[in-house]
Formats: sequence, structure tokens, C-alpha cells
Amino acid sequence: MTSTLPRPDTAPPGPPRLHTPTKRYAGPPPAWRSSVLAPVGAGVAVLAASTSLTGVVGGASWLGYVAVTVVLVACTGLALRSIRTPTPLVGLAQLVVLLLLVTGVFTGSGILALIPGPAAFAELNDVLVAAFDQIRTGLPPVDPTPPILCLVTIAIGLVAVLVDTLAVAASAPAATGLVLLCVYAVPASLSDTMLPWWTFLLGASAFAALLAVDGNHRHRRWRNRDAPGLGTSPATASAPVVVVVLALVCGLVAGTTFTFVGTVGRLPGSGHNGQGAGSGGLGVNPFTSLRGMLDQGSAVDLFRVRGLGNDKRLLRAFTLDTYRPNQGWSLPDGPMPAGYPANQTLPAAPGDDGTAESRQIQIEPVNWVDVWLPVYGQLRGLQGVDAGWYYDPASGAVFSERKQHMQPYTEVASLTEPSKAQLETINRAPAAPAVYSQISGVDPRVVALTQQITAGAPTMFDKASAIWRYFTAANGFTYDTQTAAAADSDALADFLLNGKRGFCEQFASAMAVMLRVLHIPSRVAVGFTTGYADGDYRMISSQDAHAWVEVYFGDELGWVSFDPTPRSDGRGYVPPYLESSGTPSDPSASDTQEVPSISTTHVAPSGAQDAQNGGTGANGGQQASPPGSAPGWTGWLALVLVLLAVVLTAGAYFGARLARDRVRWLPLVAAGAWLLAVLLSAWLIHWSLALILLVLAGAVLAPAIVREVHRRRRWRAITASEPGAADAAWAELLDECADRGMPIPPSDTVRAAAQKVAQQQHLDQSGQDNLRTVVGVVERSWYAPEGGAQDPTFVPAFEGVRESLRRNAPMSWRGRLFPRSIFRRRGR
Repeated sequence: MTSTLPRPDTAPPGPPRLHTPTKRYAGPPPAWRSSVLAPVGAGVAVLAASTSLTGVVGGASWLGYVAVTVVLVACTGLALRSIRTPTPLVGLAQLVVLLLLVTGVFTGSGILALIPGPAAFAELNDVLVAAFDQIRTGLPPVDPTPPILCLVTIAIGLVAVLVDTLAVAASAPAATGLVLLCVYAVPASLSDTMLPWWTFLLGASAFAALLAVDGNHRHRRWRNRDAPGLGTSPATASAPVVVVVLALVCGLVAGTTFTFVGTVGRLPGSGHNGQGAGSGGLGVNPFTSLRGMLDQGSAVDLFRVRGLGNDKRLLRAFTLDTYRPNQGWSLPDGPMPAGYPANQTLPAAPGDDGTAESRQIQIEPVNWVDVWLPVYGQLRGLQGVDAGWYYDPASGAVFSERKQHMQPYTEVASLTEPSKAQLETINRAPAAPAVYSQISGVDPRVVALTQQITAGAPTMFDKASAIWRYFTAANGFTYDTQTAAAADSDALADFLLNGKRGFCEQFASAMAVMLRVLHIPSRVAVGFTTGYADGDYRMISSQDAHAWVEVYFGDELGWVSFDPTPRSDGRGYVPPYLESSGTPSDPSASDTQEVPSISTTHVAPSGAQDAQNGGTGANGGQQASPPGSAPGWTGWLALVLVLLAVVLTAGAYFGARLARDRVRWLPLVAAGAWLLAVLLSAWLIHWSLALILLVLAGAVLAPAIVREVHRRRRWRAITASEPGAADAAWAELLDECADRGMPIPPSDTVRAAAQKVAQQQHLDQSGQDNLRTVVGVVERSWYAPEGGAQDPTFVPAFEGVRESLRRNAPMSWRGRLFPRSIFRRRGR
């Protein structure tokens, strides 16, 4: 057994020395990574997801509104959470800031231009109504008019609040993926084409970065505590599960709701029972009603037509052959009929023997999206039509299996119409498919009225003409945008006998029923009137949506049109075989006279008229800048400041790594450049928005400014060796600790407080040495006032302690912006 005792001739060992590591302790990770990166990541994720709107909103001006909105929401949440505001109040404050932003920018009647009142809410409602009207009638991408910008700002603002709450307050950034997916779902469901690939790349990258930020933050927090679900309460373990479940429900509900928002067009007054047009344009519903109200909305150009010359014809989209008592006309139940490929040779239409002249008519769809391809007259062929379109000779309709936006196409057709003499040769109703003669559920009063009107009419044409002539002002009928109030349980009898007021659907539906009562094959055609001449083409708009009656006169004469609606706007068409009769339509009326409709009496809100005009002025010029916006040079200055801020930010980042503290001023200058750039960008939108941001910036920076004033005042006292310099230095050190989240109780002695400072702030050796010097000076100033602050090493030692704090305990952004020391009154 060997002895471990020292030999007598050896010197006794000295006291053990502690090993001093060559690499100093870097201190805990900066707190700003967890307090700032999470809301920044959430904001960037929302901005990246909002780029998907490029598929449905034109231009790039809306992106500025979105960016300002996201920045406001993120900054509001960051500021309030830094002072430990409860989460519900943070979300409420973010919503209030969003409301102030929308009120100040998109309304002109807010209290002090920012606070919403009853007038502002009413104006905001009008703006949103105009936005939805533009969406309903527009073709993606819609113009970024003020109503559209308002809607985008509100929608993305709400998404930003929800994402910020989930990612920061609930610490569940994974759940934000469902919300962000809903943002992509809206433009994807409205756009006819695939969204740009880069918007998906941006969204995926931003979402991955948000998850990475959260994962890094969780790794640091959980290293020194139990992971969720291990040793914790069931309530704590289940909290993330509850958040994710709620996010799933909200995401699915929101996605289902918002995807119904689209550019839905329908035949005016058709209600909501039929199938509307697809997203991205206007279509017509395969349904006519016997009661209702005409709501054509804003005029939307649908077709440009060339090749008609001076001829006026009705443009047929499809025909309805099924009458539903007390409701109206519709397509039959079941699938679409089998048809001939429209891009191949087509069979002859009824009444076309091939001897009449063929006309080539160029039709350019503008905002038309539907399953129907409108055609004129008797179709003979189509050019420029893709595969997937079919022609049904029985109904005279060209259709596809899905709604789509058609490219310009050329129709080869016969526009020849039979003469009155030819029509009068048909005495009895010719044989026709039974579907065009079936009728049931007609009120006996309607049957009696029909027989009374056509009594004495020898031929089928005479009977049809008699019914057609019945719908005139002389018999009490009036064209109006709304049917008369219901006075009878039977809608058709009520229209014919009591109300006698309505629009094309009621007139066409009534005449077709009366013809079938007489066993005359008939159907309701849906399409458009003649439109108006515009240069070398005719423009067909949504205001021309129309319904009329077609009567079958046999295979030799085919289907013949009768339009019973007593229009007075000059857009109706009276064929030659009816011109000698008293016409319901007055072709001599001015071609520019408007048909009464709700849209002509609606007073558009501020900015709504621009939305209806496609964002251009009356002369086709560019849209005027909204009131309160900044001069043009402001945008260039803001761009220069952004570039300068980027350079300064990069310099501050690399300077902090390479030059250490010698470029301490760069972050402040970079922050100032960013602030000025944001303010100028906000001014480009509206001065009130810039004012909001300036006030918010002042509120956020006020504590830091007050703290800096205290710091400089004390520093002047220290460097000038004024009486009380030691007290100022000690108070400053205690405030530095408080700002770093580790306050020192004022009851501690100087030495006890110094020991806590060294341990809690992880001061290095030089910092500890300098702290000893400062403590000695402070103690002497208290107990030997004459020799206190005169020590020449005092000022360098105090600065050395501050440098050691900066190196080993860097202050978080929360501590810089909202220093705790200013909320605690301290003596010098």
C-alpha cells in the first residue's frame, strides 16, 4: 500500500488554484431572439402569404397597404407584450389599431380623421359594398381601387392578428399554417389560372422560418425544465392540443366561408336558386323567376362583336324548356345532353336549309366566364374553339362541362329570318319534341285570358303575335326593376291580371306559358340584347342580359324569336315580321337611354365610382390619387431611405461582429432610416396613417428616450466629478441591472449588491476588477466624502463595468425600448 502523504523533504503544497477558462463565458442568449423574432416571423409569414393575391388583384400598390398593416399589428403586439399586457387585451388593441387605420385611410368622416363614428361606419359600409360589387362583376385580376384596397387591408389585417396571436401568444406557430393556407385558398378559388410559383415558394419559406424560430426558442427554454407532458399537469400538457384543435376549426370554417367570395354573375333577378357563373367573370343563371327584383349591379363589358354590320340580333346563350309552376323556367333535371364537338363540322339547325348567306361574326369575350358559349341566329360552324365545347342542335346551345373564360372565337351563322307571309302559312302547330309543348299547373284564369286574347286568330303566327302585342302599356304593362307586391297566391296570374309590372323574366315566362296553353311549341331563350355600337364593333355588357321567347314553326322555318318585354331604351330588337304590329319595344327610343335599374339609382360611396369605372377617370385617364396622399417625390425619397436602411442594417450586423463596439451608432441610424421610410410610405397612402405611425413610434420610443436622458445626465455628473458622482454611478449600475431583468433590491448593501451584479450579469475578470474600484469609490463617498469621487481611476472603472455588461449580458430589445428602471423611481 503506497502512502499519499508528502515526503518530509518536500515543500508543502500551496492552496489549490481554480482553473480559469481561456474563453470567457458568453452569457445567456440574447432575449431579443425570443421576444422579437417570433412576431417578426409571423409578420413575414403573413406578408409572404398575401403575395398570393397577385392572382386576383392587379398592380402592386395593395402590397404597400398590406405591409403597413402587418407592421402595425406586429409592433402593437410587441409593444404591449413587452409590458406584460394580458393576451386578450393585446388582440383587442391590435383590432383597434386596424380599425383606426381603415378609418383614417378609407373614410373621410372619422372623428379627428382616425376615430370611427356613425358616419365613418356608414361610409365604410358603402366602401365595402362597392368592393364586393366589383368582385362580383370583375374579372381577376381586378383593379386595385380604394374599395378593393380597403377590403384587402381588412382581410390581411385580421389574418395578421390571428397569426400573431397563435405564433406569439399561444406559442403554436404550426397552427398558423391552416390560417395561411386559407389565404392561398381564396385567390386559388377565384383565379382561372395557376397562381405564380414564386408566391408558394415565399409562403413555404416564411412558414418554415417561423417554425425554425419557434423550435430554436423552445430548445433553449426546455433545456432546463421538463418537456410538456412530462411531469407537468394535464392542463399544461393539453394546452397546445386545444390551441391546435381550435386553429383547425377556425381554419376550416374560414376557408369554407371565404372561398364562397367570388365574382358571381347571374341573370338579373334570378335569385340564388340556379347555378351561377364561375369565378373570375360574369355568367347567367339557367333560371327565370315570376317574381323578384332586378339587380344588374354595375355595368360590366362582356363581349365585343364584329361582323354584324348594321344588323341587330339577339345573342342567345341557352334556352329553357321546363316550366315549374309558380316559380319560373329552368333546364330539365338531369345531366347535360349529348352534343356534337363544337370545333368540328356541325349539323344543320332547324330552319336552315343551307341556301342562305353565311356570315362570319367575330365575338371576343371580355368578362364572360360560364359553361355557355353565346351564338347568333342559326349556327353553322365555330372557329377558334378549343376541344371540350359541344353543340346541341335541339336547344341551339353551345356548352362545356366546366365554366371557363373563352378566347375570341368566330361564328359562322345564317342570320336570315322568315317573312311574315311565310310564318302565316303555318296554321297548326307542327310536330316538335314533347318537352317543348308540355305544360301543367297553369291557373284557369291564365288559360281563360290566353283564349280571350287569341280568339279569332286563324294561324299560329297570329296567335303568337296577339299574345306578343298584349304586353304593352295600353294594356297596363310597365317595365320595372321590381315586380309589384304580391296580391295573389299564383305568381303568373298575379303578374298577368294584377301587378302587370316587371322585367324581361316575367314577360318572357308569361308569354311562353300562354303559348304552351295553346299547344304551340315554345321555350324561353336567355342571352343578350343588341348592345350598343362602339366604333367598328358592338359592345355587349351585363346591362344587356335579357330573356325572350322562341316559337317553333317546323323544320323549314325553325325557331322564331318574340320579345314581349316593353323596353324603351332602344336596345331591343323587333324583327321585320313583327314591325307592322304594335310592338312592345320602341325601337325609336334613344340608343343611350338607360333602363331603370337599381344600379342607376345607387349612390356610390367615396372611391366606389372608381371601382365601377375600372379605376380610370371619365376620360380614361389614370385613377386620381386619394385625398390626403403625399406628393410624388415622397415615393422616391422613401425608396432611397429603404435602400439606405438596408445598407445601414447590413453594416450594423457585420460591424457588430467585426468592429465590436466601435460602430455602436449604426443600429440607431439604421432604425431611424427605417422609421423615416415607413413614415414616408404611410404618407403615400394617407397623411393620417403617417400620423398614426408617428404617434405610435413616439409612444414606443418615449421610455427609451427618457432612460437615455437619465443616462446622459448621470454620465455628465460622473465625468465632471460633480458632488454625488459616485451616487449617480451606483444608481446607473442598478438601473442597468433592472433594465436587463435582474433588479437589485435597494435594501442590499453595496458589497452584497456588487456580488449579485457580478454573478447575475456574468461579469468577466476585468469587469469584476473595475466593479471593485467603483464599489470602493462609492463606499468612500458615503463614509469619507472628501476622498470619494476624486479617484482618477473611477471614471475608467465605471466605463469598464458598463463595457463588461455589454459584452457578457447584452440587453434585449425589450430592455432597450421599455426599460424597467424608468418605472421605478430612484435617487441619484
